Amino acid sequence: MNSTAGAPRGVIPAHLLKGQKALVTGANSGIGKATAIGLGRAGADVVVNYVAGQEAAEKVVEEITSYGVRAAAYEADVSREDQVAAMTERMVEEFGTIDILVANAGLQRDAGVTEMTLAQWQKVLDVNLTGQFLCAREATKEFLRRGVVPEVSRSAGKIICMSSVHQLIPWSGHVNYASSKGGVQMMMETLAQELAPQRIRVNAIAPGAIRTPINRTAWETPEAERDLLRLIPYDRVGEPEDIAYAVVGLASDLMDYVVGTTLYVDGGMTLFPGFATGG
Repeated sequence: MNSTAGAPRGVIPAHLLKGQKALVTGANSGIGKATAIGLGRAGADVVVNYVAGQEAAEKVVEEITSYGVRAAAYEADVSREDQVAAMTERMVEEFGTIDILVANAGLQRDAGVTEMTLAQWQKVLDVNLTGQFLCAREATKEFLRRGVVPEVSRSAGKIICMSSVHQLIPWSGHVNYASSKGGVQMMMETLAQELAPQRIRVNAIAPGAIRTPINRTAWETPEAERDLLRLIPYDRVGEPEDIAYAVVGLASDLMDYVVGTTLYVDGGMTLFPGFATGG
């Protein structure tokens, strides 16, 4: 690993999202946690969604409020229509509205195709794809009800779908996960096309290898990390903060003309480094 590797360092302007209300799903750990904290640092009030791990969610809330903004932890299973609707309704009641949705909640249930059960397939699709749809649908209802508030944002609302490099790169042994992320890409692009005339911006972020609990075995030993780095031209494993910075920028008016785009935050993984020397 080169000498510049390690956790990213950046300064998030505290005024960038001032007055906006953000909902981040799956926000009590990993990418969701870093994203929720990043949005709070940028001045947004934040709802930290979780499905399990209330204590961890409350700790995220505590850190967010240390930046002088409001935050709260809401328990909801994003694959459950009634729970998503109730969570969104509660947020509108308690925070006044929703300006930013980061549909981040996701999971893996890995198996080879002949060993994968229907339950493993369905669970991943239910959370990773249907969950994002349900959250986007409910947030959109509030965006359309409220419309554009120019002193808050140039957009009526922002939806950021958390995808993966595996919306593009096939992943043997993970057909359910890769299929869910391929679906996220097309869902995002279709929603972006439909909602852009209403000044609702829908985009996606596709992380590469990020140092989170979901993929611990890929980086927790020196040997595993060395193997992983062969896939990353930039020669470091990503950190959750790398994604948080991208989310904050994409949610801000600095990116107001960015619509229907996937931002790959992957250190060059989608450059297919195996072909760097001719394949």
